[in-house]
Amino acid sequence: MKLCIVTHSLLKGDGQGRVNYEVAWEALRQGHQLTVIASTIDPELAQQARWVPVSVKGLPTELLRNLAFAWQSAQWLGRHRSEFDVLKVNGAITPVSGDINAAHFIHSSWLRSPSHTSRVHKNVYGLYQWLYTALNARWERQAFRQAKKVIAVSEKIRQELVEIGIPRDRIQVIVNGVNLQEFHPGKAERLKFGLPESVPLAFFAGDIRTPRKNLDTILQALTQVPELHLAVAGQAEESPYPYLSATLGLSQRVHFLGFRRDIAELMRSADLFVFPSRYEACTLVLLEAMASGLPVITATTTGGSELVMPDCGRVLQDAEDVTALAQALRELAGNQDLRQQMGRASRAIAERHSWKTMSQRYLDLFEQVRAA
Repeated sequence: MKLCIVTHSLLKGDGQGRVNYEVAWEALRQGHQLTVIASTIDPELAQQARWVPVSVKGLPTELLRNLAFAWQSAQWLGRHRSEFDVLKVNGAITPVSGDINAAHFIHSSWLRSPSHTSRVHKNVYGLYQWLYTALNARWERQAFRQAKKVIAVSEKIRQELVEIGIPRDRIQVIVNGVNLQEFHPGKAERLKFGLPESVPLAFFAGDIRTPRKNLDTILQALTQVPELHLAVAGQAEESPYPYLSATLGLSQRVHFLGFRRDIAELMRSADLFVFPSRYEACTLVLLEAMASGLPVITATTTGGSELVMPDCGRVLQDAEDVTALAQALRELAGNQDLRQQMGRASRAIAERHSWKTMSQRYLDLFEQVRAA
């Protein structure tokens, strides 16, 4: 099969880029001919695949960089599209119709969210974010409608695609994967992270410079669970949450660790994972926590929450419900046996979602589309 993937990035440490990275490597392992149109790519992957570099350096905003990428990729595909059996794109990344389009984020749904940046920042930055989201919502709706098949990375995204007019029978859900060797159950030494021993410890990881990840609700709930500590991985500079934590009297129990690359080891130091994001397509960190054998507390607004069964965690119907979140935290903080039981169930679910399993589902769909 002659396959072409169009994506901004193919890097192991990038969310959407990681998905494409894994699919690309699996395609190469199975002997397919792979061309990648991208701005950044893993150096080793660039040696194995045909890489068409698209430079967007120097442009001042994400919107302009995306427009430049779209124009350059379209120019190249206009000359070479006929060379490929399957063209796989991501959202509105290029105006050229993809055979398969992967939906990692639905901008029209994000635009309606009460947590959208334009509702938080009533200034020029907020206006720019509104324009950026509105334009992407329009472009991606057209891109999804043109595709033969659309991949939704969660059941939440499938429903959002249906809401913007994509026929349900053209949508296939393929949940993101996880590295089961890197993320695994175990016990890590807390003291090396400056975390207290012999106390129940919850863990949160995400961008804490934005309200979208919902750390504020977690902090509010934590005031009702005095025995529980919280470790927070995320860049604290320009974040309002260290101040909020101090204001709520939580400075001794909330531990801000900054941006981290050792998330897997940090997860092994924790007792549970809490992530009730206000809007998420399908976060990788949710599956990483489950693979680490942690019980999970999340919300229906977090894509991928459909994986969290009652025997491995709690899913809040309302991400803003402080009382319900506090109740879930209290239940797990006070019951070590329940945490261990849920952790085993979490790991069992994660083992069905390795990167290899995910990549094979992508390749199976590519073959179906080529055959059709």
